[in-house]
Amino acid sequence: MRDLGAGFGYLVKGQRWAAGHGRSLGIGLLPGLITLVMYAGALIGLAYGADDFVGWATPFADGWGSPWLGLFRGFLTALVFALGLFLAVISFTAVTLLVGQPFYEKLSADVDRAESGGEAPESGLSLARELWISARDSLRILVRVAFYGLLLFGLGFVPVIGQSVIPAIGFCVTGFFLAEELTAVALQRRGMELRPRLTLLRSRRLLVLGFGVPLALAFVVPLVAVFLMPGAVAGATLMVRDLLGESAATGEDEANDADDDAPGAPGHPVIRQ
Repeated sequence: MRDLGAGFGYLVKGQRWAAGHGRSLGIGLLPGLITLVMYAGALIGLAYGADDFVGWATPFADGWGSPWLGLFRGFLTALVFALGLFLAVISFTAVTLLVGQPFYEKLSADVDRAESGGEAPESGLSLARELWISARDSLRILVRVAFYGLLLFGLGFVPVIGQSVIPAIGFCVTGFFLAEELTAVALQRRGMELRPRLTLLRSRRLLVLGFGVPLALAFVVPLVAVFLMPGAVAGATLMVRDLLGESAATGEDEANDADDDAPGAPGHPVIRQ
């Protein structure tokens, strides 16, 4: 259970890092603001059209009397909007990271340099190639999320657990894939593709959930996602360093290096394709 607290700790550390680096924070807010406007329009459209969609999808209930027709379709309308919100929370991160790829890569590299004494892993790929890989992997993640979302949507009809256990599982799924999208920024710079990234995150599942689930809960609140994104990228980079066993440069290490007339702190391992 200690990993749960450690994961949340990385989320807090990331927010502190972003708050202490005003320029990085300002640049990191721009992609989220752009994506927020897009998603706000989509969710408003869904809110207005969900009841019409449910009415079209359930013609068999047209002859039901009151109040059963209203209750049934009202419940389904709420579930449709909840599913849309669930998908929006997940895809918001993917789309924002795609829009802000150059900004977030620089932010993540700045965190690595601060932690390693000046070194940051680089993929060596062109920006166009990095954008392609990011878009491809994000699409793969969204397919997985859509599958789990539809499964949980169906289980939401089961009495009792559909209104208690299933929402909790939904936030865990959301948190895990949010963490995957955020850690991808740092891991792609280290040459790690989707499958080994998922294997790495599953090896410390509680750590990842401790980071991702609180973030998923916070992202439900309007505007919060925009302001938390820069710190979330910073925190995810710190968590990646933990997952890969990359130690931080400490003042004591630097002092010992100076006493021994040794060069700077040694480089950290880079996983390449």
